Amino acid sequence: MKVLALASYPVEAAATRYRLEQFIAPLAERGITLKVSPFLNSRQFASLYNRKRLPRTALGLVGSTLRRFGNVIQAQNADVVLVQREAMLFGPPFFEWLTGRLGKRPLVLDLDDATYVSYTSPTYGRLGSLLKWFSKTDELIRWARVVTCGNRAIAEYVSGKGGRARVIPTVVDLERFRPRAAAAGSGPPVLGWVGTHSTFKYLAMIFPALRELARTVPFRLKIVGAGVEKIELPGVEVENLSWNMEREIEDFRSLDIGLYPIDAKLYADNWAAGKSGFKAIQYMAVGIPYVVSPVGACVEIGEAGLTHLFASTPTEWTAALKDLLTDEAKRRRMGEAGRRHAEEHYNVPLQADKLAAALGEAAGNAGA
Repeated sequence: MKVLALASYPVEAAATRYRLEQFIAPLAERGITLKVSPFLNSRQFASLYNRKRLPRTALGLVGSTLRRFGNVIQAQNADVVLVQREAMLFGPPFFEWLTGRLGKRPLVLDLDDATYVSYTSPTYGRLGSLLKWFSKTDELIRWARVVTCGNRAIAEYVSGKGGRARVIPTVVDLERFRPRAAAAGSGPPVLGWVGTHSTFKYLAMIFPALRELARTVPFRLKIVGAGVEKIELPGVEVENLSWNMEREIEDFRSLDIGLYPIDAKLYADNWAAGKSGFKAIQYMAVGIPYVVSPVGACVEIGEAGLTHLFASTPTEWTAALKDLLTDEAKRRRMGEAGRRHAEEHYNVPLQADKLAAALGEAAGNAGA
């Protein structure tokens, strides 16, 4: 079977890297050839959230749009077209219509985020909202033979729209994401967070709890991907690094405890409810315990008290982190339990089987 995957972003984006690219080899072992074609290239993606580069970004988007017409031709040689979120970052589902509806290719839609919920872009504001065409996702759900969903909340939305939903969580290659062989060093334990500029605000919510914690327990704080040049927390030793794809695994492996705060208030909005809880899976993969806000998919990932601890209020965050910081044996037990949990439930072969089945299901129902 030949599958053409149309992605919004290049491999630097987690959605493309972990929901498409890492499945090329496993799917090949299952008789499926997957070709990934991103809308943006790496250079465009690097400048996408920089308003100062808007003219150059706009010009690049024109070129990306023109290149998508080549994918329409390629789709005629594919058995299935797999769309990761959307084929184009803006406007209506034009290329999905050309390949799936007009070109009669079976369509599989992959949703790892609640892209059906409208929002205001923190970078482009109302301009971004005007261009996004938020009703696109509902149209794609109707057109798709199968919709692969990052979590149960998205699957429930898809089913409510009459779509055929299949839950496939975002996972990592456990042969690459492995626990470190020994402790990182003789210094204090490292609390850490690896994220993006758009989610850094969630980490900032627990800064008061971290300052309070530092008064009684020594630790270092490692922040990766915040998109902020300088982060100062009185009384806390902070290492602030930019995100780097080549260093990503080592950044996770360098931590002793993972941080995963989420603003529960946002769960009145279905956008946040659609988040997949991927960071929790990454923490478990490298064998470290983590503290997480008990909301959305994070409630269903891992085993509370065994692989991680929950915290909602500043007091709960301080208590949970102090518990782990002062008990090295407990950190080790929870990290080992998390790794076992990831091996059993969030491994690539298991999810590759699910993806292969979904693609086969779509191809088999092409004439439906």
